[in-house]
Amino acid sequence: MAEHQVDEAAVDAVLTASRALVAVATMSLGAAAEDTTIAQYRALVVLASRGPQRMVDLAAALGVTPSTAGRMCDRLVRKGLTRRQRARADRRAVRVSTTAAGLQVVNQATARRRELIAGVLGKLPAQQQTAIADALQVFARAAGEIPDSLWPADPADPAGPAGPADPKPPDPAPARRRS
Repeated sequence: MAEHQVDEAAVDAVLTASRALVAVATMSLGAAAEDTTIAQYRALVVLASRGPQRMVDLAAALGVTPSTAGRMCDRLVRKGLTRRQRARADRRAVRVSTTAAGLQVVNQATARRRELIAGVLGKLPAQQQTAIADALQVFARAAGEIPDSLWPADPADPAGPAGPADPKPPDPAPARRRS
């Protein structure tokens, strides 16, 4: 993606909005927040959205060192939210995946977050809601975030959303709006 000059007013606006979104994210964890940090929750989201990951790839996706990702996963394994397995093709590589309990934490937090966001958006006229949705979709794509509709199917839930199991981020080309 091409680099462009950054508008400082845009940075300030997104920074302010990010505080609101972090507050919503924290509130959405609910009871899980007592046992799961935001960083651990982010690891669960990366695993849920991209499927099982090698430890080094998870670390890269989280922007941390492999040793930090390893310690985080150790804690999540002890909580029963992730599992570690040796890769079949390369026994030296460790793959991390979510457990059914880990997916449940992500799904419950996502449902709660959806309610909280709907409450905020409900205070705005429809035209502003659409403008915000369009802008945030572009922002999320630029950040490499994978839309929920493209997450891999939940192996523990055959009725879950089906999507490609490809851990690569989606093509940065503009997505078409669904009607």
